[in-house]
Amino acid sequence: MIKTLDNQVIALAGLAQATHLVRQIAQRGSADAGDMEAVVRSVFAIDADDVPSVYGGVDKIKTGLQILDRQLAGFEPPDAELARYGATLILLERKLVSAPRLLETLRTGIEQVKEQAEYFGELNDTVYANLADLYQRTVSQLRPRVMVNGQPSHLTNSTNANRIRALLLAGIRSVVLWRQCGGERWKLLFQRSAMRKEARRLLQSSQ
Repeated sequence: MIKTLDNQVIALAGLAQATHLVRQIAQRGSADAGDMEAVVRSVFAIDADDVPSVYGGVDKIKTGLQILDRQLAGFEPPDAELARYGATLILLERKLVSAPRLLETLRTGIEQVKEQAEYFGELNDTVYANLADLYQRTVSQLRPRVMVNGQPSHLTNSTNANRIRALLLAGIRSVVLWRQCGGERWKLLFQRSAMRKEARRLLQSSQ
């Protein structure tokens, strides 16, 4: 992938959208289906032509761009919980890259679940369950774990739990993409203004 600021911002928007959806399901028991499909399908988009295509187009991650715009408004992100989810996934991605066995399990598993998704033609409960199982067998073996806050009744619901884990896996996918596009943690501190400007430009272009 081309290492440009706009590509990095698109990938970060994917991460922001995934973590936002995790919280919505954890707290409300539901989330926007279109927003979910865009980020979850990114897990399967290994050979996309460009970064926007990973999510099906910039318009599919408008929610993530809006969240990113708000999070980059000041030196400290206004939404500490979403920032914590994102920071934990960024840390876990580095640990995953350093664990070849888990990484190979993840790659093989994604290919298998991708075939299932193509067979069903949709992201049904079986696809979400298999993505959740893959997350548990790979990313969940690493520390720290992503501690999701929410209503116990939603968190203990198996359908919701599967969707949350699938979205966390989608968040990892966005972090991998961000790294491939030249993303570095120091840029989150020192290029906030430039990234926010780019997020706003992308939002306007997706109208």
